[in-house]
Amino acid sequence: MAKLTIAEALREAIREEMRKDERIFLIGEDIGIPGGFGGAFGVYLGLAEEFGPKRVIDTPISEKAILGAAIGAALMGLRPIADVHYSDFLFCAMDEIVNQAPKLRYMSGGKLKVPLVLRAPVGATTRGAQHAQSPYGFFCHVPGWKVAAPSDAYSAKGLLKAALRDDNPVLLFEHKLLYGSKGRESAGGLELTCEVPSEDYTIPLGKAKIKKEGSHATVVATHLMLYRSLKVARELEEEGLSLEVIDPQSLIPLDKETIYSSLAKTGRLAIVEEDTLTCGWGAELAALVAQEALYHLEAPILRIATPDVPIPFAPHLEKEVIPSEERIKKEIKSLC
Repeated sequence: MAKLTIAEALREAIREEMRKDERIFLIGEDIGIPGGFGGAFGVYLGLAEEFGPKRVIDTPISEKAILGAAIGAALMGLRPIADVHYSDFLFCAMDEIVNQAPKLRYMSGGKLKVPLVLRAPVGATTRGAQHAQSPYGFFCHVPGWKVAAPSDAYSAKGLLKAALRDDNPVLLFEHKLLYGSKGRESAGGLELTCEVPSEDYTIPLGKAKIKKEGSHATVVATHLMLYRSLKVARELEEEGLSLEVIDPQSLIPLDKETIYSSLAKTGRLAIVEEDTLTCGWGAELAALVAQEALYHLEAPILRIATPDVPIPFAPHLEKEVIPSEERIKKEIKSLC
């Protein structure tokens, strides 16, 4: 076992899989410069030196070109990892992401495969409306993609390895404030390392993890909101309120059974996410629970999300719109 950050765990997973499988290569901006900073968040440090320019390919600033090249390579039998600096820039390649990668296997009757992994950071970090979105809902809406959201180093390594061995396109959303890269092993009061096994392992796409057991309400949360929810759960425990906190890990496919089993015990559901409220991933989970597990509920479903506004640039306004620990605590107390 070793204590790793998410950035280190992702790097370790990529290095191990690239050593085992010569079909895997990296493609993206600022990733293939020997002695460089390893991409926007340092995940690829040292990989250009080890694997060379044929397997760590530096590209121009064109998400459309990155995705088009990656899809073509996947169709020809390679297994690319495409890197996009910010999830906001995924929208520059929507034809490739929506109409090409997820549909070609279906349209060919299974004769073609697109084993592509697409990595994209999410989350507000005082960079303004075009560098701060968490657009899970957009891409969960596209049939053919699998969507994962690792929240710690253990899940990051296991989910990425599973994605690299999958014959379908997989989108990995990672939160910028949780990478722990470039010497930031702790930030904002969060410890950003955890124990990661040295032996090979994967985490199946579609398997949630109960991070804290409880009996009064179920809280399902991703990324930074998971950590804020866990802190609230510890505080409310002292007030006699017991929360069960679940990290879904994968959004598509979704581990509904774990969530429904928890609801059968608690009778209340709070969904906490950084995506905007309307048509977000949390709205889909709420709809599923209303359709398939309604009679487990003893109270209306609570959704805690970012209001339907662009993320402000001003730090104090960004802080106002992103769900805070105070807001999460207040709303969950009202639910219970």
